[in-house]
Amino acid sequence: MTISSSLNAGVAGLSANASRLAAISDNIANASTFGYRRVETSFDSLVVSGNGGNYAAGGVRATTERLIDQGGSLVTTDNPTDLAVRGRGFIPVASSSEVAVSNGTPQMLLTTTGSFRTDAEGRLVTASGLTLLGWPASPDGSIPSFPRDTSEGLVPVQINANQLTSEPTTAITLGVNLPATETNAEADGAPQQLSIEYFDNLGRSETIQASFTPQIPANGTSNIWTMTLRDSASGNAVIGEYELEFADSRAAGGTLLEVTTISGGAYDPATGSLIATVDGGPIEISIGRPGTTEGLTQLSDSFAPLSISKDGSPVGNMVSIEVDGNGFVHATFDTGVTRTIFQVPLVDLPNPNGMVALDRQTYRPSLDSGNFFLWDAGGGPTGDLISFSRQGSATDVARELTDMIQTQRSYSSNARVIQTVDEMLQETTNIIR
Repeated sequence: MTISSSLNAGVAGLSANASRLAAISDNIANASTFGYRRVETSFDSLVVSGNGGNYAAGGVRATTERLIDQGGSLVTTDNPTDLAVRGRGFIPVASSSEVAVSNGTPQMLLTTTGSFRTDAEGRLVTASGLTLLGWPASPDGSIPSFPRDTSEGLVPVQINANQLTSEPTTAITLGVNLPATETNAEADGAPQQLSIEYFDNLGRSETIQASFTPQIPANGTSNIWTMTLRDSASGNAVIGEYELEFADSRAAGGTLLEVTTISGGAYDPATGSLIATVDGGPIEISIGRPGTTEGLTQLSDSFAPLSISKDGSPVGNMVSIEVDGNGFVHATFDTGVTRTIFQVPLVDLPNPNGMVALDRQTYRPSLDSGNFFLWDAGGGPTGDLISFSRQGSATDVARELTDMIQTQRSYSSNARVIQTVDEMLQETTNIIR
């Protein structure tokens, strides 16, 4: 019995070290595989002998575990949609073959890195057939509220390279100097004209025509102007009329003193702006707060549009996309406009090592891993999402080679035990000759 148990223990040792060598081989083979998580083998002794009596060897049992929570270092690339997780968390992906079938929601898989590029349908996919998943943005670039404990809201991230976009103008800031000499009694009272371009809801260029007419007093200087706003999209109809009075004191000379609304949206002295309602909707026009040098001024003898700024843009073509650290996918257009089109969340689980490991460095949540939750990248316990990067293999070749030497020696020792048991059994056989 004792000799037989020694033989069984030696065989168990060979099997256990063979399992460890298989794990080491896998680790070394994937030393250059992006996103690879190394496999670690641990040994547990088997005790079959009770107290007292003859001892029986139980042997050893090998247990392998993939250390999914231990990643490699980041490697810089030149592709803006090469993504890697820095810190905790996983990128949601799906098999491209499942996505192509379009038979319901594809199964969510998790990975830590991927080189994503657009396919024929504009979806971001890897060469190994993984499709990036994310939440689609609303037309205004905001991300709607999606459930965080399920993958139901996730869809393939799809880039329409031929997409056109425009942004309507909603705010205009005027920096204009009106000539103080034009409000003198001897001035001719000719209005000063200013054309202000804006973009309507369809990306078309329209104009607000601003007319500044000085109020001519019988004598002296009035320092008062009438500003009239007309909209080209409304047949040059008047959309606002305001009386502007400027200060002439030593401390505040040339700045707005008071604005009186004659028609149109009311002027707000706290913000220095008024609302002009054009054909496509309201536009906030900032002309400056009273007592400040911002916006409209009245100095010297020249009419000078110093600065005119506005938001909005005409129709533009998409030229590039990029993913920021919070997982937002931004599309940049040739007009300089940047719009958010998707958000890629990061998935976290209580026990990442409990997930089921699959091909292509992907993992599937399981009962052992616990329930997953979708976090904003860079928020909660998760790290951030890094573009222009890939996550390298977690394999340390020097460590694996050292483990291989130890495994080889251990395997040889167990083989020696089997050889010794064989020799002892041969001696036992020789006794009865």
